[in-house]
Amino acid sequence: MLSNRVRVIDLETAGDGPHDVCEIGWQDVSLGADGRWGVTEERGALLVNPGRAISADTMAVHHIRDEDVAGAPYWKDIAPSILKPERGVLALAAHRAAFEQRYCRPRLSAGAQWICTWKCALRLWPELPRFSNQMLRYQRKPAGLVHEIGLPAHRAMPDAYVTAHHLRDMLNEASIDQLLAWSIEPGLLPRVPTGPDRGKTWDQLSAPELSELAASRDVDLRFSAKTELERRNGQNEVDREPAQARLL
Repeated sequence: MLSNRVRVIDLETAGDGPHDVCEIGWQDVSLGADGRWGVTEERGALLVNPGRAISADTMAVHHIRDEDVAGAPYWKDIAPSILKPERGVLALAAHRAAFEQRYCRPRLSAGAQWICTWKCALRLWPELPRFSNQMLRYQRKPAGLVHEIGLPAHRAMPDAYVTAHHLRDMLNEASIDQLLAWSIEPGLLPRVPTGPDRGKTWDQLSAPELSELAASRDVDLRFSAKTELERRNGQNEVDREPAQARLL
């Protein structure tokens, strides 16, 4: 039977190494019989032994200590059971998914596709001023989000739970295929994020200004400027209208 769920993943880490996960949290979003997506009761979190000391910098963010993970399983032993659950998933998702994908390698996730809710938020809600997971939470106030379940911030399950409410609303506005397509491209920024033109929309910039930004080392900035240049040249019309929901 084809799975009808997307699993949101959030990781907390001990540092920047490739195996430094110290907690994984998850929250499922499923397609109902009525054709609408909803946040389910399927959620959880597990501590992970990173095999190294947790840095003070990261402890100050998530408050997970060495003694908390001393008896926990290692990442390679626990990850497949969460990333490849029984009955499978249509996709995995995370806010700024590139971070989770550094650790959730294809061999651990059976090559699952990923939805980046940050990139999709840029496309679907470009009028919002900021796009972090927690800012979206308080700017949007998603229906049904239980405040206490989404706390504390910067712990794996609460963060996955908050992200899942954004994902649910995205899936009810656009097809899963559209979200996956947006997620493999760089982020399409709705406004210039830095410099003297900070806060301006792309259509307010001159062609020379756009060309300069299109040469940026920042991949999202470069992509956004190039997209506007292509739009002006008639090569690429960016469709911000939600796509029709896909029948699964």
